[in-house]
Amino acid sequence: MSLVVQKFGGSSVADADSIKRVAKRISLYAKAGHKVVVVVSAMGDTTDELIDLAEQVTPNPPPREMDMLITAGERISMAVLSMALNNVDVTARAYTGSQAGLITDGDHGRAQIRDVTPGRIQDAVDDGAVAIVAGFQGVSHDSKEITTLGRGGSDVTAVALAAALGADVCEIYSDVDGVFSADPRIAPSARRVPLISSEEMLEMAANGSKILMARSVEYARRYGVPLHVRSSYSGRVGTIVADDPEREIPLDPDVTLRTADVVRRDAADPTKELPMDDIAADGFAAPGLEAPIISGVAHDSSEGKITVVEVPDLPGRAAMLFDVVASSGANIDMIVQNSSTVDDTVAISLTLPEADAPAALKAIEEAREAIGYTEVRYNDQIGKVSIVGAGMRSHPGVSALLFRSLGEAGINIDMISTSEIRISVVTEQARLSDAVRVIHTAFGLDAEQTEAVVYGGTGR
Repeated sequence: MSLVVQKFGGSSVADADSIKRVAKRISLYAKAGHKVVVVVSAMGDTTDELIDLAEQVTPNPPPREMDMLITAGERISMAVLSMALNNVDVTARAYTGSQAGLITDGDHGRAQIRDVTPGRIQDAVDDGAVAIVAGFQGVSHDSKEITTLGRGGSDVTAVALAAALGADVCEIYSDVDGVFSADPRIAPSARRVPLISSEEMLEMAANGSKILMARSVEYARRYGVPLHVRSSYSGRVGTIVADDPEREIPLDPDVTLRTADVVRRDAADPTKELPMDDIAADGFAAPGLEAPIISGVAHDSSEGKITVVEVPDLPGRAAMLFDVVASSGANIDMIVQNSSTVDDTVAISLTLPEADAPAALKAIEEAREAIGYTEVRYNDQIGKVSIVGAGMRSHPGVSALLFRSLGEAGINIDMISTSEIRISVVTEQARLSDAVRVIHTAFGLDAEQTEAVVYGGTGR
């Protein structure tokens, strides 16, 4: 039997009925003989409510106390889910992040994992119990203080435990049936992607796909943990994120397959093999067939653009600018510098998360005299759309099709960034949804019938 780590998001454990439904799903694995470790997020909007409570008390809550407060949400979930499992005759034990052995640095609110020592979790599953772990939290390696891992922290908890325990698969449950070729709220014709490489998934996550956080995908890639992204509502096979085609993973309590064979299985019934013609019609890879050129279209409307005008075209000035931005703690995404003008100056544009913009703008303004620029501009009405696919490496003309489809739709391109398997463009935010749909159609990703259902209403 397999060792399976399952992570359930907040929408999956939002209330008592949801928790009972999750307990029933977990019990199917446990009663089939699998060893099961479960990581849970806080119920529904609990974390947001706790943050609101803190802000009503003080505008600047101490980071240590904030971590103590918001980790309570996951502790509630783990305890209640453990009770629900014991109620259906499945022995379960609940553990906090520190009890589970999640050792972090001391950076409250965005701690990084330093080590995982899951001795108590291993003992629990060896005893035949289901271990329920509070996600999103750990304990500092030096101060022994409670810490939180930041956005997507429960996904990271699950992947870290799966890696440390040598799990056969880490299942990430939310309220959608896996990873889709685009956000189904924007492109209703988006289709489920049954199998995707960790490299492609990392690019999708880093460029706006919200179903998985980039940090958890990177951790899984580093330690070779296969991920199965699926819905806790439907029970359908979702999306496998893996790189080893021969790796065998459990798709359901009674079905184990090589990752290469996942695309040949019906999403609703993994015991049913699809006809080869059906697979080819869907455009997905199967043994003997080439992978699609594009795996998906990601978008992000949460960035802003800073343009620094008339920077002297001298060695070291660009470095000075980016040192200043880095000192503000901002994470830069895209960079464009125009060619030198007749007056030997350049304009440098960069994009960054909107939340980072105020600090970055202040730091740039304070360094005006040292850098020597004349003006700084900020635009928060931009959007980024990206196409991702390993097939780009061997298919010419991808860029031409992307730019032609946007041009024919009258959508202007402001900035361009590329990697080996990704092309990103910045356009005006008002046309971002149009851009996603146009590109999705241009690359033949539209499904003939609706595949995407958001069961819980959030997609997370």
